Amino acid sequence: MYTPRIRELIKKVEETRPQRVGIPFPRMSPEEKKEVLKECYPDYKENEFKKLRLGPNKGEKVPVELANIIESKSRLQNLDMDLKKVDYDVDVLVIGGGGAGASAALQAHEKGANVLLVTKLRFGDANTIMAEGGIQAADKENDSPEIHYLDVLGGGHFTNKKELVHALVKDAPNVIKWLNDLGVMFDKEKDGTMITTHGGGTSRKRMHAAADYTGAEIMRVLRDEVLNRGIEVIEFSPAVELLLDTEGKVGGAVLFNLETEEYLIARAKTVIIATGGSGRLHYQGFPTSNHYGATADGLVMGYKAGAEFIFADAIQYHPTGVAYPPQIFGALVTEKVRSLGATPLNIHGEQFVYHLETRDVESSAIIRECTIKNNGIESPSGMVGVWLDTPLIEILHGEGTIEKRLPAMLRMYLKFGIDIRKEPILVYPTLHYQNGGLLIDEYGRTNVENLYVAGEASGGIHGRNRLMGNSLLDILVFGRRAGNHAAEQCKNVTVKQLTLEHVKKHHKELDILGVEGDNMSPMLLPHYTHGREEDN
Repeated sequence: MYTPRIRELIKKVEETRPQRVGIPFPRMSPEEKKEVLKECYPDYKENEFKKLRLGPNKGEKVPVELANIIESKSRLQNLDMDLKKVDYDVDVLVIGGGGAGASAALQAHEKGANVLLVTKLRFGDANTIMAEGGIQAADKENDSPEIHYLDVLGGGHFTNKKELVHALVKDAPNVIKWLNDLGVMFDKEKDGTMITTHGGGTSRKRMHAAADYTGAEIMRVLRDEVLNRGIEVIEFSPAVELLLDTEGKVGGAVLFNLETEEYLIARAKTVIIATGGSGRLHYQGFPTSNHYGATADGLVMGYKAGAEFIFADAIQYHPTGVAYPPQIFGALVTEKVRSLGATPLNIHGEQFVYHLETRDVESSAIIRECTIKNNGIESPSGMVGVWLDTPLIEILHGEGTIEKRLPAMLRMYLKFGIDIRKEPILVYPTLHYQNGGLLIDEYGRTNVENLYVAGEASGGIHGRNRLMGNSLLDILVFGRRAGNHAAEQCKNVTVKQLTLEHVKKHHKELDILGVEGDNMSPMLLPHYTHGREEDN
């Protein structure tokens, strides 16, 4: 797959490799980190953000693409719906079929609640199954939740909501035990001890993994558990608006059946939003590692219902997305590749950044190398990236390491004639994660009564930057917490008459602002038939 020109450039990587083996590249100082972030990180591009003109966070900035969806008309604007005609009547409505939704449903069901889980695509189609590298938990002798806590705060630039970080690290060891007991096949030594590795920004080896398909393995087990327990699941039926009752409390949601194009009413005493992130909005034109349904639906619905945002302007760009071949452009090259020793190199075969800086710093250094220093490598498809020296892994750890520890990554590249055991790969940052979202407390509650959020749609846990392995952890910690609390809460809830008054209010505000256009929210599915301007 590599052209003769690219193979010539690879020779420079091979020439410098002997002098790089065993010689650690220096980490950046705090001052250097601040400088490279301000110079190159996409979150610092003021013209790519817009101040919200309505809602709880009016006057605060969010990405232009997200603001445009929020300031759009509802899909229900021209429908005359009979809200008394209830199609589903449950205790707990879970919106979203990834790891957060599945774990919330399991815990609520275990507490005795009548649970309904609805999902936009198939149950399990979520960013969860695309998480490769691992899940953090401080369960080794040289580690502790306290050390994990400090790492999380440092990674988030000390902007995190501390009570959420406390809950995250406190529950982490129990989450690993819970998953292991359910049957997740974590990597283990022959004596059964779990294998753990470093991630960017971590001071201890606490990354638990199942080869390089950790999220898919976790989702396999959770999905089976939900189905085996007989929890009702409705696929291809996204929520398009939340329903409030006459007291302003959440009382359910309007669902849209993608197959029959029918709108259905689901009444619920408590609602858990677990709809995931927003990568398919392609902020600033970046490619994304996200699954097809990641279109910020939960952010939009929750915000219109009155839930507050926090850090909605903080986006994570994973340092190593695929820059070549074009067929998998933007796909994730897991951080586990770097945790095993692969280092980023420029066109001269020189390492220019420590390989396990936090994701925002690592991404910024790569962007600077390609755009300001002009030391990137142009791929045969015209995209620019840097090398990730994957053959170094087998030099450091022995032949067979990649096949054993990174089998999915190896297979993905072999399909295109690239053997990552022998050849370096081209990478560039890809849009990966919504750091902020709807503000929650330690039980997953929002400021809207009876409305919970878990997973990537929530905000406050990671501050302005997330460390590797804490997303799989947070969806399970707060999915379980939200499920438990929602099930207890619903015992004391009586849903009053359902209304869509908050949607009517939203439309009135748009009319006052003079907002026009055919955009509807939530987006539900991305479309790629038009340019970026029209997609927004």
